[in-house]
Amino acid sequence: MNISTSRRGFLQGAAATAAVLYVGARSDGALAASSDSTDLNPFVRIGADGRVTAIVKHFEMGQGPSTGLTTLIAEELGVTMDQIDYEFAPSNPQVYNNTLFGAFQGTGGSTAMANSYTQYRTAGAAAREMLIEAAAAEWGVDAAELDIVAGEITGAGQAAPLAGFVAAAAALEAPAEPRLRTPEEWRLIGQDGAVRRKDTPVKINGSGVFAMDLQFDNQLVVVIARAPRRGATVAGFDASDAEGMNGFVMAQTLPDASGVAVYAETTWAAISARDMLSVEWDFSAAEDRSSDQIREELIAGVNGPSTYETRGDQSETAAAVDGAATVIDKTFYFPLLAHAPMEPLTCTIEPLDDGGVVLHDGAQFPTFGHMTLSQVLELPMEKVQVKTVLAGGSFGRRANPTADYNLECAMAFAMTDRTRPVKLVWTREDDIRGGYYRPAFAHRVRVGLDENGAIVGWDHRIAGQSIMKGTSMEQMAVHDGVDHSSVEGVADTPYAVPGMAVGLTDHAKATSVLWWRSVGHSHTAYVMESMIDMVAQETDADPLALRLSMLPGDTPAQTRMAGVLNRVADMTGWSDAPAEGRARGLAVHHSFGSFVAEVVEVSGGGDDPVKIEKVFAAVDCGVPVNPDVIRAQIEGGIGYGIGHVMRNRITLTDGEVDQYNFPDYEPLRITDIGAIEVDIIASMEAPTGVGEPGTPPSGPALANAIARAGSARVTVLPMIDEVDFA
Repeated sequence: MNISTSRRGFLQGAAATAAVLYVGARSDGALAASSDSTDLNPFVRIGADGRVTAIVKHFEMGQGPSTGLTTLIAEELGVTMDQIDYEFAPSNPQVYNNTLFGAFQGTGGSTAMANSYTQYRTAGAAAREMLIEAAAAEWGVDAAELDIVAGEITGAGQAAPLAGFVAAAAALEAPAEPRLRTPEEWRLIGQDGAVRRKDTPVKINGSGVFAMDLQFDNQLVVVIARAPRRGATVAGFDASDAEGMNGFVMAQTLPDASGVAVYAETTWAAISARDMLSVEWDFSAAEDRSSDQIREELIAGVNGPSTYETRGDQSETAAAVDGAATVIDKTFYFPLLAHAPMEPLTCTIEPLDDGGVVLHDGAQFPTFGHMTLSQVLELPMEKVQVKTVLAGGSFGRRANPTADYNLECAMAFAMTDRTRPVKLVWTREDDIRGGYYRPAFAHRVRVGLDENGAIVGWDHRIAGQSIMKGTSMEQMAVHDGVDHSSVEGVADTPYAVPGMAVGLTDHAKATSVLWWRSVGHSHTAYVMESMIDMVAQETDADPLALRLSMLPGDTPAQTRMAGVLNRVADMTGWSDAPAEGRARGLAVHHSFGSFVAEVVEVSGGGDDPVKIEKVFAAVDCGVPVNPDVIRAQIEGGIGYGIGHVMRNRITLTDGEVDQYNFPDYEPLRITDIGAIEVDIIASMEAPTGVGEPGTPPSGPALANAIARAGSARVTVLPMIDEVDFA
């Protein structure tokens, strides 16, 4: 039906006064549109010139939301990727919240695409329908005859750039349920090679702004002299040796006595002045255990009854295993691990003329920083802004419930007269020695087999430090005393495991811990897949066939997990023996809604050094919105996981971290892996995570390959204690 002439007149009148179309949501979450951004919080903005901007609510640390979310809007709206820009959303957890986290705005748990997929598509579709309605009114045609293609509204014998209808569209009500394009109409979503990353050009030409790049006029740079042991506090300090240094301004104890803030005019001056401090520490409440003691405590924790039973009956399972014809009994140990992003932690607080402040940060969880500044600076939330910039990696480190580095910056800013911007800088040594770590964990697994090699019992006990307990996330993540992140990947495995019992024992805090790329899956997948491989070796079963037999297809998760196993087997030619002098290891895991199977092929082994020749990976992550980004993330996850199991650990001596920098916490080298091949399974399931799921199966696939190459079965990480790598 054509829109009436009077309606067209109204729209044309509106065009004279409005110039921008915003489509997003009101505070109640309802879809809305306006010519004024103060009326709503937009997901898409279209200027009078027709330029489209996606307002991206997830930060960009290289994992791709600046490309993925713009793709969704571009697809539904009908513009090319060259016709759309992006900017990061302001802090507003009521509208830009992560829908899978609750009232928090943040990026993590590989949820960016999963929670934004429908939201951003709907916003783009609503903008399309509004622009088409405006064009139909002006042309006097039926809106159903029109579409937007490459930024032009076409149909019914008409064609014009969408820019000419932006103002009129801004006067319309947003459709409550706009039509989403069908997969048959997709030009961008899931189309291999159709989309180039939006953040790549600015990273190549240097125009991209990271938190470490920020330089404000008249700013102060602050570095913190932190306690060498967790729990120690400042008893006093002497800065007299720093006072004559060029650029040094002052030094003050932080209000919580966790360290001494050193202020200077430049970063180098601040670091140099900190080196000249003499700090007296109160160690009365500090951690004083060493790594050997912590390991002994964790091993003891898995050798006795578990505090919590998270699956099955431990006593019944133990009895079944005790009575089995064969028992495979293995204990595993995983050390503390640092996140070690390339860009160390940093942020800047800028004062505003109205008494408010702006936090400039590669903000992974803007809500935590927003709340922290509000509390420390005693400002209402509306007086605190958070401006998110690019982040040089994170792997979980930039998001923590204590907002530790935002808190340090806020305390340092509060101790000044608040007239100058204050930039906090962590050095690499600060990051390795004074950060948050993946907690150390121990597992003990006893698998009982009957005379025919069938599993009759699986007694799995886990001990480690809880990440969530004692934090603001506890209510969401801890149930019946169990921190799910400690047992995920075991207690909820898709495998059909007869007689399985899973127990958990919490370990007393040794240091500050935090989620680390793939969180609990980083150790649970290693144990599950290593044990299954040992069962295969014990029973002379094919590792692929054994896994498939434990995935009978009773649930969608089992079917999809079997799907990636079969795909990676096809990729590697699993049915044929590997080339002479080579061995393969297989692993598969379900995490963050996605399924990834990997095969690592190695040469050497036995008395010869091991060389990783190639890694194959098959991934099912639902609708593959940006295949190029997915491959990059799986490749990165594989490299991150393998690099850490090969050689990384954080150790303590009398409570102090031993490692300082990359020479003694060495990341993956380009020569460590010969090649990586990733295959993406076509799917119409809802999109799920890709930032983390590549990591869990990488370590056990390598371990299984090493064992089949004639080297040791590695159960204590890192591998370098038992394996020589080429």
